[in-house]
Amino acid sequence: MADHKDNDPNNDDTHLFRDAVRGTRRLKTTTVKPYRNRLKPVPSQSLKDEKLVIEETLEPAPFDATLEQGDELIYSRSGVQQNVMRKLRRGQLSIEAELDLHRLTSDQAYTELMDFIVRCQRQHIRCVRVIHGKGLSSKNQIPVLKNKVNKWLRQWDNVLAFCSARHFDGGNGALYVLLKRM
Repeated sequence: MADHKDNDPNNDDTHLFRDAVRGTRRLKTTTVKPYRNRLKPVPSQSLKDEKLVIEETLEPAPFDATLEQGDELIYSRSGVQQNVMRKLRRGQLSIEAELDLHRLTSDQAYTELMDFIVRCQRQHIRCVRVIHGKGLSSKNQIPVLKNKVNKWLRQWDNVLAFCSARHFDGGNGALYVLLKRM
């Protein structure tokens, strides 16, 4: 009998409830998802990711072994004609600008090289010499900058080709670099 009183419309509580919800509509769905604040990305992770990318660009290239002092470098993108490459290797293209990276740290060398390449392109310079050194004063006699410059130049789209310079232009301690036309 107590159950019938709860369902009785004359009950005071039921009456009050119906008055309170008068004018409202029932929801179409029976399940309502609670509102939850989405977590914002943690900036520290973004900073870690950026730092990792920078460190990876400064590491020796994974696609080739560490170069020794006497190793010759040669690289060309597809589309560079063989006769142009031959002239570059023989030192027959006129060198229009030069950059010396001796005694610079890797970070300094990267910045200097990038600025130099951009500046040369703006001035419509096509062929340059980059002196990275032979690594004779490096720890363990390993040419650190030679390895890094090799990797950096391969990554930049505005570099068409490069090769070790002739003996009188620096030999294995320097590169002839052919740049794209702007």
